[in-house]
Amino acid sequence: MTTRPEVDAGDVSADPGVITASSAAIEGRSLWRIAWMRLRRDRAALAGALVILVLLMIAGFAPMIVKALGTSPNEFHQDLIDTEGGTMAPLGSFGGMSWDHPMGLEPVNGRDIFSRVVYGSRISLLIAFFATLLSVAIGTTLGVVAGFFGGWVDAAISRLMDMFLAFPLLVFAIAIAGIMPDQALGLEGNTLRVTLLIFIIGFFNWPYIGRIIRGQTLSLREREYVDAARGLGARRPHILVVEILPNLVGPILVYTTLLIPANIIFESGLSFLGVGIRPPTASWGGMLSDAVTFYTMPHFMFWPGLAIFVTVLSFNLLGDGLRDAVDPKGSSARR
Repeated sequence: MTTRPEVDAGDVSADPGVITASSAAIEGRSLWRIAWMRLRRDRAALAGALVILVLLMIAGFAPMIVKALGTSPNEFHQDLIDTEGGTMAPLGSFGGMSWDHPMGLEPVNGRDIFSRVVYGSRISLLIAFFATLLSVAIGTTLGVVAGFFGGWVDAAISRLMDMFLAFPLLVFAIAIAGIMPDQALGLEGNTLRVTLLIFIIGFFNWPYIGRIIRGQTLSLREREYVDAARGLGARRPHILVVEILPNLVGPILVYTTLLIPANIIFESGLSFLGVGIRPPTASWGGMLSDAVTFYTMPHFMFWPGLAIFVTVLSFNLLGDGLRDAVDPKGSSARR
């Protein structure tokens, strides 16, 4: 029986293959890669992301989906409504559900609910995404400026945030929608109303993300790498753009996914109150408002309500998953 000679661990020349293999086994991982590995293990967040992707595809290809079904969101089917019985309910069981109308029909006019839910997704997602983009742009800019410069600049922006947070946004939106003309700024009809809703929701909701970014910036500006950049003579714009903003991408992304569902609910609430999108353009909130009159026909209210519920839940699941992936210590502390 032969014995292998012992190899001195400190002798690098003893077995170079061992050193090379161990060096190749050690692989650096970026923070984004680590976050992605954590997110990939969160099945709820991945399910939410998958549902959001499907919803975006449905909203983007709504005309083709409805055309393939052979109907239209504003097409009346009076022949499928019980006009003789006096109830004006759709003929058939479960609100007239069939292969041609998988979600049934609206009472009285007989419009296809599936087509209107599909087209309503375009309105809700369009307003929510662009309003969130406006809020994130304003909130990130003012939050970074307030947190980085401090002093009177921070005090002024913080008081401005307090004013916006105390503003009665719902009452203001109802008042503006009531006095809004049919044509302004070269826009008219629902195009004008969509633009106005995006501005109202986005412009008055920026303090929510602005406060988060301000707090993160206050923490980041005291980090060692920021002090090192100052010591090397870096100017303030360089520190803001190169050192601080890249480290704010995670919180911005997380709170963006949490702000979108809040904007979807707010837009649906305005349409429910009759100050959002005007009929016959389909919107989820408007469909719920119309369904209140026909409370004896729950299918009319069920489908748009389910669409809002699934959309908001999916964004919240994705937002929670992103938050846990980007900041695992904070998420464990919250639990």
